[in-house]
Amino acid sequence: MTADPIPSHSPRLKLLLIVPHPDDEVYGAGGTIMEFEDAGHSCGLVTLTRGNAGRTLGLCDTPEQLAEMREVELAACLDVLGLTVHEQHSFPDKALREHDFEALVQVSREALERYQPEILLTFPPNGSNGHPDHQTTHRAVKAAWDSLEGPKPELWYYAGTSAPEDDSLLPAWLPANLKRDVTPYITRKLKAIGCHRTQALSSVDFLRKFPERITEETFYVVGAQD
Repeated sequence: MTADPIPSHSPRLKLLLIVPHPDDEVYGAGGTIMEFEDAGHSCGLVTLTRGNAGRTLGLCDTPEQLAEMREVELAACLDVLGLTVHEQHSFPDKALREHDFEALVQVSREALERYQPEILLTFPPNGSNGHPDHQTTHRAVKAAWDSLEGPKPELWYYAGTSAPEDDSLLPAWLPANLKRDVTPYITRKLKAIGCHRTQALSSVDFLRKFPERITEETFYVVGAQD
């Protein structure tokens, strides 16, 4: 596992996202990131995998080529979002649950200690869509957050306002208790989503199923009154 070099004097962040895949940062939080950044509040992103086990859509031939392409796509997306603090790790894509869990917790804890964010955002217990990488990331990030001594950042999860169609996701479903209107950022958000060319099918599925979440980003804030 490798990560990008970390600056010796890292800023305290308004928002830190810890997610497994390139593109997990933009669909549900792109507008919020842009709003915070435009207000002068730095945001950061920790991406745990290179996304090399995903679909290629015929754009490349090998997992390594896909990883390289997704690195370029993510850089373009973050440029649109205005986010400059990013750590890229190389945990195994689509196999996080088979990896050393404590290593995932350690990376998450170190990022929290390094950046001391006001808000920490990750996936909810059911992974939003049941993806094993999403669920494992939730468990690792939550364990890291629980282990912090002293004041903790607010903990936010991606969340929808309607119950999932998949009954297996219902027991761990947490309905949104925070809604953020990001309408002013719709054009830039769509451009940022479009940077992830290899994820075109995922983008179409998101727009088809959750068009309202382009202009309204919804979260579950742990400990907040519903």
